[in-house]
Amino acid sequence: MPDNFLVAKDGPITTITFNRPERRNCLNREVMTELEDLLRAVRNDRGVRVLIVTGTGAAFSAGADMTVTKGIADAKERARVFMANNDGGARMVGRIYDHVTRLDCMTIAAVNGYAVGGGWAIAAAFDFIVAIEEAEFWVPEVELGAAFTGGPALAMAARLGPWLAKDAMILCRHFKARELHDLGMVNRVVKQGDLIPAAHKLAQELIKMPQKASTRTKHFVDGVFIGARLY
Repeated sequence: MPDNFLVAKDGPITTITFNRPERRNCLNREVMTELEDLLRAVRNDRGVRVLIVTGTGAAFSAGADMTVTKGIADAKERARVFMANNDGGARMVGRIYDHVTRLDCMTIAAVNGYAVGGGWAIAAAFDFIVAIEEAEFWVPEVELGAAFTGGPALAMAARLGPWLAKDAMILCRHFKARELHDLGMVNRVVKQGDLIPAAHKLAQELIKMPQKASTRTKHFVDGVFIGARLY
């Protein structure tokens, strides 16, 4: 079993849960390697009709592990240290995004709290996003001196439009779940205790749909709005 995730199967529904609540489910090389392996296993399991990914604690995922910048007050120095220690993190997030979008099963991100940087990037890969009212989304990469590009940026630009996408990605604006719902980037907003039941209810609705038709349609939509394998 992976060290940083919980995995549960309920018939055709598989749930993967980030399980580093003490670190707000932040991303490092070990976490992302485990997640890649889990996504490969889902892809190879023809019995999986719906994948749900969620988190424990206060965050879906708080993005890059910022431990190395702790205590650095100067913004330029903090950005320098972050970039020096990022160690290909953006490329790994891009690979995870690619794994998710290539899945033939339906995918649901059940966002239980903060979705920051790579955490939001990963959530953006999913077919559906269900979020609690308190969930908050933002990408701090540009503040930290890193460009925010690739598949996740394409997805956000497609869903938010170019002006709001620049607001999010360049000015690092924070968005609450309800605002993203109104903008069309979150499908359902629910109370905290209703998150997993709401995700499972949506999963059951998806399972009722003809599988091949659903899969072809979702890949067509992704190809139209975020490009056919441009990442």
